[in-house]
Order: sequence, then structure tokens, then C-alpha cells
Amino acid sequence: MMVNNLLENVTKAYKERDLESLKSLAIPQDRVINTRDDFRSVLMLSCNKIKHLGKIESLECDCVMLNLEDGVSKEDKPFALELCAIFLSQHKKIDKKMVVRVNSLDEGGYDEILYLNRFKPDAIRVPKVETKTQIDSILKILDKDIELHISIETAQSWNNLASLGLDRRVTTFYLGVLDLFADMNLPQSLIDLENPTMLYLLSHFLITSKSVNIKPVSFVYQDFKNLEQFSKWIELEKKMGFDSKGCISPKQVELVNKLFRDNDSEIDRAKEIIKLFEQNEKDGISGFVDERYGFIDEPIYKGAKSLIKRVCDDKK
Repeated sequence: MMVNNLLENVTKAYKERDLESLKSLAIPQDRVINTRDDFRSVLMLSCNKIKHLGKIESLECDCVMLNLEDGVSKEDKPFALELCAIFLSQHKKIDKKMVVRVNSLDEGGYDEILYLNRFKPDAIRVPKVETKTQIDSILKILDKDIELHISIETAQSWNNLASLGLDRRVTTFYLGVLDLFADMNLPQSLIDLENPTMLYLLSHFLITSKSVNIKPVSFVYQDFKNLEQFSKWIELEKKMGFDSKGCISPKQVELVNKLFRDNDSEIDRAKEIIKLFEQNEKDGISGFVDERYGFIDEPIYKGAKSLIKRVCDDKK
């Protein structure tokens, strides 16, 4: 947590557009890297908004996305980078995952990664990555303890989706649906709950990501005041198999945390299936029919074990 006098100095330097003073306040600290992969709500915070950055500790989100890209003007980007470094250094150990979204590689991304290595974010998210060659070039300069996250938001990145997740240090994909549709010359009106193109897009993104052991994070819903429609998107995505979504407001975070949580009936069902399978397995039976839960075999058992593990991880 940032102490008051440091916060005052940071605020003063930023208001006075004193970049050198901000640089002097950005002092690397030993951070404990947060390796959690069970985050549900990913809240975007622009790194030029000190008021918002000062609330990191109290936010309800599982993951804080420290944003240096969209929403930060070209003139403000150098200041946002220093503010990002300062606030990272003030959270040496935190239960939230701290991810930095840098600018695209051809717009300063490489330099930002090199600079942020010293401040040890939990992950770096890079936009508009399209090829395995670009992935390799990032990993060459990225600190070995920092995860690499990728935004999927161009036609070429979509076409190369599976190959972008082959390195173990790449752990997460974010679906940037607005940019993706724009690059494919598709109208944004397709972003509709019942549109088959949108349903295919979500399904393909989910299954392809999972097939290469990558966590898929669903798209940011821009109409942050329309919480009713936002809830419907979450319910649909949960049915499909998603467990994480980007957010741009605390209200969205609240809904994601609530609706992506496994309900008690699912947990009770999983516990019963585990119990029944292990009892039958002792008698050499690995496939049987239960009156309540139907046919149970090893894949069903493994699915139940996976659910219980996820619930336990959430409580840690």
C-alpha cells in the first residue's frame, strides 16, 4: 500500500508534468510474483489515473489490468509508464494478479517490457501479436519469472491462434472482439447474444485456447451501464465453459465474481460423484449407472475432481 507522502509526491509530479521526478520515485522492489490462474474478473485501469491506481488494494477484482495502451494519450504514455512502475513497486505481495498491458511492439512495446522487467509485474499483456516469431522475440527479452499474455484482436492472430500458445510461458489469451471485427471488416452489430457468428467466435476461441492449455478471457462489454445485458453474456459464457471476463467497472466486476462462481448444487454433485466412483473403484468397477447422476466413469470422475480443485483454489 502506498504511503501518503509518496502518493502526494507522485500526484504533484504528475500534475506538474515533471517526468524526471516521477522517474526518481520509480524504485524497483522485490515483488512476490502471483502465479494464480483462477482469476475471474479482470478490471482495466488506465495507468494515467492516479485516483484509480490508489484503490488497487480495495478493488474486488481478481486481476488488475494496468493499461498503457488504449485510453492513454500519446503525450501521457511516458508518465503512465512511470506511474505503472511506481504502483507495482508499492504492492510487493497482493492476492490480485497484476498484469500490465503494454503498447504494441511497433509502438514502444519492446522498450516498455525491458523497463518493466525490473518492477516484476505478474504478467505482461501484449496487443496485436500475430506470429510465433513475435512471441519468440518477446520471450527473449521478458524476465523469465513473468508470464506472457496475448490479446487476440487481428485477423492474423485469429488465424494463428493455436500456434501462439505453444510456449509454456504464454498462459492467457484475451479476446479483443471490437478490434478483431474491425480488422475482419465485420460490423459490430454482430456482437449479439443470438448471432451465430458471435457464438462460433466464442466457441472457437474457447476450445482452441483450451486445446493448447491457455486460459481464455472473454471480451470486454463496453456498455458498462447495461448490467442486465452484461449478466446475460456472463451466463452464456459460463454455459460455454468460460470462467473469466474483462471488465471496465466495479459493477461489472461484482457480476463476474458472482455469476462465474460455482453454485452449491454443482459442488455437491461433484462431491457425490467422487465419493461414488471411489467406492466402486475399490470393487474394480470403473463405469456404472447411478439413479441421480446417470452414467459415471473415469472422465466424469476427473471432471468432478477438477471442479473441486478449482473451488479449493478459489478459497486460498
